[in-house]
Parts: sequence; C-alpha cells; structure tokens
Amino acid sequence: MRPTRRAILAAALGLPIALLPVALHARLWPFWPVYLGVFALALGVDALLSPRRKEVAVAAELPPLLSIGEAEEARLTVQLPSPRPVTVSLAVDLSDKLAPQGRLHGRASRDGAVFACPLVATRRGEVAVERVWVRYTGPLGLMASVVRQDLWAAAAVVPNLRPVRTVALRFANERDFRAGLKIERYTGDGTEFDSLREYAFGDDRRAVDWKASARHGKPIARQFRAERNHQIVFAIDTGHLMSEPLGGVPKLDHAVTAALLLSYVSLRAGDRVGWITFDARVGREKEPAGGMRAFQELNRFATGIEYSDLETNFTLGLTTLAQGLHRRSLVVVLTDFVDTITAELMLENLGRLARRHSVLFVTLRDPDLAAVAARAPGQVLDLHRAVVADGLQRDREVVLRRLRRLGIATVDAEPARIGPRLINTYLEIKRRERI
Repeated sequence: MRPTRRAILAAALGLPIALLPVALHARLWPFWPVYLGVFALALGVDALLSPRRKEVAVAAELPPLLSIGEAEEARLTVQLPSPRPVTVSLAVDLSDKLAPQGRLHGRASRDGAVFACPLVATRRGEVAVERVWVRYTGPLGLMASVVRQDLWAAAAVVPNLRPVRTVALRFANERDFRAGLKIERYTGDGTEFDSLREYAFGDDRRAVDWKASARHGKPIARQFRAERNHQIVFAIDTGHLMSEPLGGVPKLDHAVTAALLLSYVSLRAGDRVGWITFDARVGREKEPAGGMRAFQELNRFATGIEYSDLETNFTLGLTTLAQGLHRRSLVVVLTDFVDTITAELMLENLGRLARRHSVLFVTLRDPDLAAVAARAPGQVLDLHRAVVADGLQRDREVVLRRLRRLGIATVDAEPARIGPRLINTYLEIKRRERI
C-alpha cells in the first residue's frame, strides 16, 4: 500500500498549520505531536478498512476473432470485497500486436463491475490481454492498494473482412451500385454468346443470326457478353517494405484486404482465383479455384501470410509464378517500391510477365508523403523534408509511366480508395477483353 495524492496534499498543508501554534508560543508545542498522531491514525484506519488485496478478482472476456485495424473491445470484470462501490483504475498490459491503451476508471464492489478495454490490432497473429493492474483506495482516500492479476486471455487477429463484406455485397446485390461500377457494360462487349434480340439500326451486321431471323421473319441479332471462367492470380509481395505501417496498419494487410475484396468480386463473376506470396523466396501458394467456397479457403490462406524483413526478389518470385501459369491469366501484383533504382529489376520482370499475361500492378500511396511535399515550409528542415518527399513522388510517377508503356495497368491509391479503384480497373480489363 502507498499514500495517495490526497494524503500527500493533507500532509503538505497540515504540517505548516500544526507548526503555527509552536511559532506563536513555546507552550503550544503539543499541537505538533497531536497532529502527527491523528494523521498516522487516519492512515492506519484507512489501510485497515481498505478491501483486502487477496480477495480482488479480475476476469477478461475477448472476442474470438479480431479484425486488423478495426476497434474491438475486451470486457474486464472486477470484483472487490466491499459492500460499497470503491473508486478503481485499471492499467492493462496488452500484446505488442495491439495498440497501447490508457487507464480505465470506474467504481467496483462485491457485485462486480464491467470495464470496456478498447482493442485495436496492428498485426495479424495471436494477441492477448496479458495482465491488469488494479488500483483502489480506502474509504478515506488516503491509502491506495495496487493488485496485479495475470490474465493471458488470448484471441486471433485475422484479415479485415468488413470492407470486403460492405463493398462486395453491395457490388453483387444492389443494382444501383452495380451500375455505378459499370458492370452493365459486360453485356454486349465480349465474345461469349448471351442472348438473341431484335436487330436495331446501328448494330454490327456480323452479329445477325440468319437462322433465327428466318424463323422469326425479321432480323435477329446475337448479343454477347464478357467471358467467364478467367483465371485471376494474385502475387503478393511480403518483403520488408510491405511490413511498414500505413495509417497504423502494415501495407501488407492493406494489400491482403484489397486482394480479398477483388477475389470476392472475381469469384462472383465466375472467374477462378489463386494466390501466391513471395519475398526473398517464394512463399505459400493457393492454386486457382472457382466458386464461393474458394473464398473461405482464400480467407484462411490470407490469415497465415507472415510478415518478413527480407528484401524482395522479383526475379525469383515472378519467374516462379510465370512457370506455373499454363494459360493466359490476369496477374495482380501487389507490392511497393521506393525509387527508380530499386524498381529496375521489378520493371524488367513485370515486362517479361506482361508478354504472355495481362498484368495489373497495385501499389499503396502514402497520404502523409503528399502532405509533407505540399506543406508550406516554416523552417529549413521542413524545406528539406518537402524536397525529399517531392523527389520520391516524382520517382514513383516515373516508374508508373514506364509500367503503362509496357502495357501494364496500374492502380496507385490510398488505402481508403484502393478497393473501388481495383474493382473498376478489373472490370475495365474484362470489358476490353485483355485477359
């Protein structure tokens, strides 16, 4: 047990008051020991009436799964052996994969009190509420006790599926949302037969079905749609650049969420989807498969993707990927780069891959970098930062322009906008029959 701020303040104010009578007359010296005795008695009584430390109980309840980057909460139940509510404060020790949280304050008694502890996961894997420190005071508020309780309540952190469900379900089920993303243009743009309709002025004469026209006695034209059952392969870079945080969440997890979103849309569109990861060596692979059951398998696959501190080997990763593709596919490469020098090998291997396959290059833009480049410098250091940030942005645009000249579609957007941009680009590629 230890004195509280109230006890220290009482001692600081009471000592001068107790010494004042002694300064006025020497015979008034008994006021000083009387004050010390009363103060010590108050501390002792407060300590005796304080709830016993051994009888303090804390229990924790966590959600079974946490989504990375999303705010969840753990419910901490605190019971004190006291019939009256006692003011308590809690300090919670969390895993290093959870964002630190401040103290929790409230009142608890023998009936128990529930405290909500926010949990924000910054990385995938297993996390835990490791221990809690409970601080409470006696009835006079002069003595405080601190109790440590080891909890080790664990939960698993998985990829964030909330944006996937929100965007993908609206995309698949709401007509207005589908029209906004140009899915209506699928009909009439492909080469796969869809239906017959009456010939209209301006239609391509090569689309006339003469047998159907003879049966109906009027010109009938074939209507086409974009082909289904394409093969979409996601190549996800797990190197050290992808482990850097962007908005409090590693770039790799932003990329995984975007890949899950497009995988859902592709599977709903009838395509086959596969994944492969690579850094300095080729990591895990998921063979292309179709049907919505494949999305659950991809979700489990994404949960097991590990972070890496190794340099990315684009030559090995993309060459291995190309050797495993036996039909023309749309290859979605999710990666990151710093400047034109480090991107040379990446450009060379992407250009080689684009000769046989349609390639979509996806990278995440850092909004803080643009803010630093656009900020008015107040000091010389701010000017230097702005120059460096502007140079990095220029190098980024140079690399993206070189990719486009190689016939590679690019998506460079902030994490909040990467999903819709990726879906629209995918639909545009299918509309143009580039797969």
